[in-house]
Amino acid sequence: MYKHDKVVPFEDSDKTKKEQVADMFNQIAHRYDFLNRFLSGGIDILWRRKALAQFKGMQVEHLLDVATGTADVALMAMKYMQPAPKKITGIDISEGMLDLGRQKIRVKGLQDHITLLTGDSEEINFPDGAFDAITVAFGVRNYANLEKGLQEMLRVLKPGGKLVILEFSKPKMPGVKSFYNLYTRLVAPQAGKWIAGNKKAYKYLNDSIEAFPEGRAFIEIMEQVGYTHCYTKMLSLGICTIYSGNKS
Repeated sequence: MYKHDKVVPFEDSDKTKKEQVADMFNQIAHRYDFLNRFLSGGIDILWRRKALAQFKGMQVEHLLDVATGTADVALMAMKYMQPAPKKITGIDISEGMLDLGRQKIRVKGLQDHITLLTGDSEEINFPDGAFDAITVAFGVRNYANLEKGLQEMLRVLKPGGKLVILEFSKPKMPGVKSFYNLYTRLVAPQAGKWIAGNKKAYKYLNDSIEAFPEGRAFIEIMEQVGYTHCYTKMLSLGICTIYSGNKS
């Protein structure tokens, strides 16, 4: 059990972390995409593209997008991965987010290529070795059991398959760090309150980032679980980090 496993959106709730996270995303789903663009100044799109670029040169038959949310990564994979995956499956515990994702997929006419399912990262309802590649964008902080989630993703990867995780991290440069702390602790929660009517969701964002075992610490967890050829790539002065590992 890691420190971030115990961080929850609603401290006064008796529900499990998993249930609280699902409730939280159901509540903010209607404004989630807008807030992502607003709070990041649109740079989150570039982060996702850089994460997908880690699959360059791979022929991905079936991609799994864990914590798919409103299907941003799934849709971008179809657009930017060359060649595009033949099939993409996205799973998430929030029905509100999935409903919006399905609407976006229908608008793009990609129903035959992308399927969204209710699914839990700790109990992925697919057989061993079902996927060539797995993505998780801003989702592993929300796992109730980090190691179990990483183990499940490893189980459903084919031998030689690749996992790419995109997650927030804390910048180390003094000036950048001070501005970032002010932004995540004060600005983002207040914006969440004004725009989505939910300040707690964006306070949880900061709390979960603070508690997450980032950088080398996270790579060591991946290696302990069984991933090989693990590496990190810092983005935007350390505000975000790509983590990648393979199944041997």
